[in-house]
Amino acid sequence: MIQNMKDIIKFAKERGPKTIAVAAAEDLEVLLAVSEAKKLGIADAVLVGDKVKIEEIANANNIDLSLYEIIDEKDIKQASLKAVELVSTGKAHMVMKGLVDTSIILKAVLNPDIGLRTGNVLSHTAVFEVPGYDRLIFVTDAAMNIEPDLMTKKQIIENAVEVAHALDLDSPKVAVVCAKEKVNPKMPSTVDAKDLEEMNKSGEIKGCMVGGPFALDNAVNKKAAKHKGIDHPVAGCADILLVSNIDAGNVLYKSMVFFADTKNAGVIVGAKAPVVLTSRADSDETKLYSIALAVLMAAKNEK
Repeated sequence: MIQNMKDIIKFAKERGPKTIAVAAAEDLEVLLAVSEAKKLGIADAVLVGDKVKIEEIANANNIDLSLYEIIDEKDIKQASLKAVELVSTGKAHMVMKGLVDTSIILKAVLNPDIGLRTGNVLSHTAVFEVPGYDRLIFVTDAAMNIEPDLMTKKQIIENAVEVAHALDLDSPKVAVVCAKEKVNPKMPSTVDAKDLEEMNKSGEIKGCMVGGPFALDNAVNKKAAKHKGIDHPVAGCADILLVSNIDAGNVLYKSMVFFADTKNAGVIVGAKAPVVLTSRADSDETKLYSIALAVLMAAKNEK
């Protein structure tokens, strides 16, 4: 059972290696993460970007570039398109953002000619190893969808469930997190929460158990749920936290990273292949965990 980042690395070793296409690879933290992934046997890589800059960074940091194919492309838009094309043509299993804006890499992912679009909503799923918890906590969506409506939230749940399944969590518990645990018509997020729960009960949302609305405390803490008299099966033991909008998701994500100092990984889901799209502020360790997470996603997709 995969319960922490150490397990994610372990199982990625067993199910890998997979090949990453890195767009605009002239980024130190990305190259360090890719190099460590190679050493661990998790992933190989094709580095697309400014070859001179890639070599300068590698030489200054003892990174052996002889292990990788390098495609010299100084234009970041073209580098992004080339990295995506490598995945869409089967030469790589996932694409990773290097020193390029998120909007540019996502535009390449959604390119109608060589991209990885499926028609599904793209969403970000973060995975956290939280001290004191016996399970990983998934948070979605902290990066992509600004103010998702009901049907978009449905697809965000389905994307997060896909990630959970790749980590061998067959029936994850999904908590729709709001400011309170009771339905209030003046708070649309609570109405959506109850609707999503009903969609799950009717079989419209599969592969998981959905409950809501929950406040954050009674979603993840059994004592808090008991104190409020909530006896739903998801209460206090949620695996996946679905937030109401990007503001809530981003604040929750960054609070866990900077206040709680949690280990974490993240991936964009909804395309034909995983997209490793970490923040420039993320450490090379987080980028390594994200690569390992994407490897498990790619292995699951091949089954």
